[in-house]
Amino acid sequence: MNKPEKPPQDDVAGPSARHKTTQVMVGDVAVGGGAPIVVQSMTNTDTADIQGTIAQVAALSRAGSEMVRITVDRDEAAAAVPHIRDGLRKQGITTPLIGDFHYIGHKLLTDYPACAEALDKYRINPGNVGFKNKRDTQFADIIEIANKNDKPVRIGANWGSLDQELLTKLMDENTALPNPRDARAVMREAMVQSALLSAARAQELGMPKNRMILSAKVSAVQDLIAVYEVLAERSDYAIHLGLTEAGMGSKGIVASSAALGILLQEGIGDTIRISLTPEPGGDRTLEVQVAQELLQTMGFRTFVPLVAACPGCGRTTSTTFQELARSIQDFIRTEMPGWKTQYPGVEALNVAVMGCIVNGPGESKHANIGISLPGTGEAPAAPVFVDGKKFRTLRGPAIAADFKALVIDYIDQRYGGGASVPETTVTAAE
Repeated sequence: MNKPEKPPQDDVAGPSARHKTTQVMVGDVAVGGGAPIVVQSMTNTDTADIQGTIAQVAALSRAGSEMVRITVDRDEAAAAVPHIRDGLRKQGITTPLIGDFHYIGHKLLTDYPACAEALDKYRINPGNVGFKNKRDTQFADIIEIANKNDKPVRIGANWGSLDQELLTKLMDENTALPNPRDARAVMREAMVQSALLSAARAQELGMPKNRMILSAKVSAVQDLIAVYEVLAERSDYAIHLGLTEAGMGSKGIVASSAALGILLQEGIGDTIRISLTPEPGGDRTLEVQVAQELLQTMGFRTFVPLVAACPGCGRTTSTTFQELARSIQDFIRTEMPGWKTQYPGVEALNVAVMGCIVNGPGESKHANIGISLPGTGEAPAAPVFVDGKKFRTLRGPAIAADFKALVIDYIDQRYGGGASVPETTVTAAE
């Protein structure tokens, strides 16, 4: 039988159609069912430190994390959760809080009903929710509490804490096959089955599909892609993506972006987290920024105005364009929380900061507002382009400050009250 012909494709490549999933409400945030892909993160404070945790959740929220997970690992942490929620609400922060439970989650949720009520979602790991004959009972206890409080759950299988009984069973079955599969393939199958069997059990216990999100995290890029492709193929649960133990710095960013980028391009994933190991004393919000930039770069969402800047070469020995690009980018990211309400649509702004005449004018014309700075040996003049037309030429030692002021003025005129920049402002001016 001949395979059906593929439908004609558009000339411009784009992501595959989103994998259809069942929508889940986490607090007031929609996950799956066609909703925008949600960015989330996790604190690394001791949850028992109420003020420290409030401060970090607030920082993550301001940076753009739309859900924040906190560790609930002992009595003191569980007792602190309602106070953390209340402290955030006093600051006007309503970002949903997710409780991360392992080993004794059933006990903490039972002993601290205020914690169970304050959280917006519970995260359960089927590999360590309980062991042997206690596993099913303790899993059922958490599902019962979630049902009682109308809370969704994330059932998150993890490579590092895989259900050993399930893995052993699948390994034994594989060994008996005439042509056994590779051991890693069996482990991937165990990951998928762990998540799906647990979700099926939760449904048997009365939890509807629209209150469940699934994940199956591993630390190797190719394994992660393979696991999630199968998970999506076999179910329509909302899916959380993340490369676990991704690592520190550029390694973690590259690995997470490679894995999640491929899956997102295939239409898989309703919410994501970039799990970066922070530098000592580093900023936890970096993982939020990376997640946003991944989604924005791929065209799924728009969070902050983009600043295009050339990499520099022998024609651009001056660091002026590098410093200006950094200054503009930092300024935009810092101001975005306020701009979102003051300047609707500003996140779609494109700014170009180029270092010489080779690509500078052309790239600047493609941006909403752009500048081509003088390179080595060029005249000390910097043409500025607004909406594709030459607007002004800046000269002198204050080029950087003058351009920054023009960007601010453009934002105010273009997005303030929804008004467009008047045509009279884009005529050439020397």
